[in-house]
Amino acid sequence: MSIQRLRLRLQRRLPVIGLTIGIPLVVLAQNPVPNPDATKKANSRPAESAQPKSEPYDGASIEKMTGQCVTLETEQGAIVIEVLPAKAPETVRNFLNLAASGAFDTTTFSRVVRGFVIQGGSLSTSEKWGFDLAGRAARRLADEPNDLKHVRGIVSMARGEEPNSASTHFFVLIGDAPHLDNKFAGFGRVISGMEAADAINRAPAEGEKPNVPVRITHAGVAPCPK
Repeated sequence: MSIQRLRLRLQRRLPVIGLTIGIPLVVLAQNPVPNPDATKKANSRPAESAQPKSEPYDGASIEKMTGQCVTLETEQGAIVIEVLPAKAPETVRNFLNLAASGAFDTTTFSRVVRGFVIQGGSLSTSEKWGFDLAGRAARRLADEPNDLKHVRGIVSMARGEEPNSASTHFFVLIGDAPHLDNKFAGFGRVISGMEAADAINRAPAEGEKPNVPVRITHAGVAPCPK
């Protein structure tokens, strides 16, 4: 599949979060097209069908994932997220893989809604954007709505209007959002760094687009602090 067709597919499946007014807001991801000439070799053989690369938490059990924390080192400070695999195992596995593999590194929080959410995980905002990340962004997850209440500090998976359309976008709740309960896959909670999330949420923005998006400099996975 060409990167142009992949880009069109990604644009048709942009993540949304429903608001209290009942109108979904679409994340306007900006997906630049990687330049094939930058990596193409003269007289190269036709590319074979690429198989998805294995990732650190592929096949990980709920027990192995329990007690793991993802630290997002941002330009506003660190945000530490405890994952909750018993609530949404496939979503947690995906999030851990994205963090551990470096896919989140240099991406930005590309959407903020004052007093509501900050949203990250758009791989197209990465300084390393290219065919590998584009392929990773094209993967889709099964919906995992659950009974986790969407209150301040909960981390949940953004998705499109179509079923099973979540990919890499996630959001951190700045305020309570009971209208999202049982509709979105809540999968984690911030245990440290809500002040950084609040600072990202307060940054100047035009509509929901930050004037200067805050970048995740590095994401890592480690056992949660005791």
